[in-house]
Amino acid sequence: MGGNVWEWVNDWFDENNYANSPDSNPLGLNSGDYKVIVGGSWFNDDYYARSSKRDGNNPTDAVVNIGFRCSRSP
Repeated sequence: MGGNVWEWVNDWFDENNYANSPDSNPLGLNSGDYKVIVGGSWFNDDYYARSSKRDGNNPTDAVVNIGFRCSRSP
C-alpha cells in the first residue's frame, strides 16, 4: 500500500508527540492546525513510502497525493 497516496489519519499533528506520549497506545492531540498524514505517495521518493513516515497537512487542502483508506469491521 505504501507509495500510493499519503493517508489521512484521525490524529492532529505534533512533531514531538511520540517523544511526549506513552509507549503503549498513545493518544493524539485534541486539536491543532494540521492533521497527520502517513505513508508517502507516488509523488515522493522512496524515503517517504513507508508506514512509519508521518507528516502534517492542513485538513482543508485538497491535493492529488493525499487520500484515505476505506475499511470495515469483519
